[in-house]
Amino acid sequence: MTIPARPPPVVSRRAAWSWRSRSLRRWVYQALAVAAVVGLVAWLFSNTWANMRARGIQGGFGFLTDSAGFEISESLFDFSSSDPYWKAFLVGLGNTLRVAVAGCLLTTVAGVLIGIGRLSSNALVRGLCQAYVELFRNVPLLIQLLVWYLIFVEILPPAREPLSLGGLIFLSKGGLALPAPAASAGWGWVAGGLAAGVAIAATLGLRARRRFQEAGGRPPSLVLQPLAIVLCAGLLGWLVGGMPTAWEVPELGGFSIEGGVSLTPEFMAVLLGLTAYTTAFTAEVVRAGISSVSRGQLEAGASIGLPRSLVLRLVVLPQALRVIIPPLTNQYLNLTKNSSLAVAIGYPDLVSVANTSLNQTGRAVECITLIMLVYLVLSLLTSALMGWFNRRVAIKER
Repeated sequence: MTIPARPPPVVSRRAAWSWRSRSLRRWVYQALAVAAVVGLVAWLFSNTWANMRARGIQGGFGFLTDSAGFEISESLFDFSSSDPYWKAFLVGLGNTLRVAVAGCLLTTVAGVLIGIGRLSSNALVRGLCQAYVELFRNVPLLIQLLVWYLIFVEILPPAREPLSLGGLIFLSKGGLALPAPAASAGWGWVAGGLAAGVAIAATLGLRARRRFQEAGGRPPSLVLQPLAIVLCAGLLGWLVGGMPTAWEVPELGGFSIEGGVSLTPEFMAVLLGLTAYTTAFTAEVVRAGISSVSRGQLEAGASIGLPRSLVLRLVVLPQALRVIIPPLTNQYLNLTKNSSLAVAIGYPDLVSVANTSLNQTGRAVECITLIMLVYLVLSLLTSALMGWFNRRVAIKER
């Protein structure tokens, strides 16, 4: 006797437009939340605008096209007092990026070295790295900036009697003077070649690392091969650009150092202060990331004959990066935002230019809004870049 098969159970499908649909409720709740936020922001702006008009305060961003009427002590491009305010803000943004990018690069290198030193088997190296971290991490950043600035303007010798390194580099109260290539189209080709070399080396390195992770074999070089590619690309650009050789070497003049490229005491104080402070936190991030890798991984690498350098490079760091990158992103964001303290020592960053513009025009809301938007965009761009890098180096399961 055959038992008739049971018909499949009838599954009631709720219509997508029904309130009982979870998907519909989710979209409705999100739309209500967005509408509430937009409404709140619109009410704040309208209320602020009404209060400003009631008190006779002018508003709007039209002042950005007016003549600034003030000079800026240092800039990446030409600026005069007759230029408009928007160009002054660009100068401040350029000075902020100048400090932030250089600080992030120096912090990364110094933080990795000190973080590895914190785990060194040498007691002296471990103690010095720990002392550095405890000292610079527990002293407020503003005080550190003031100390670095006082070193440049009070302790260093005057510009007429600078400290010299081989007659090429001078350090004094006037700042740091370095040799620089003379302005010519040939050096532009060299810079373009070096940039292309960096891009090619990075692309080839990622592909070689992916092949190594998938198929094994000899690990790609992280130093020699990329360095050779960059140098060859720079040499090719030098040959195409007519083989320029002219350099501007700083020379000691009557009252100051002339020629070359000069880094002002304000810039050096901000850069050193931000780097020294953030390096202490970055070193702890690196130390924690390396410590998160179990000791068995190190022993497994040593058991197959890998030297300590390859164990650190091929076994420890790929796993530690998953722990290091997220908090390292926070340190990059903190360094960029902490650069706003440069106004305390007279460095003309974005905040300094905005404060001067605010005092001259009285457009407080507009100037503060510009500052907030710029730092918001910089933070979002940094987070997006580090998020992309985090996904690239993430260990993918087979």
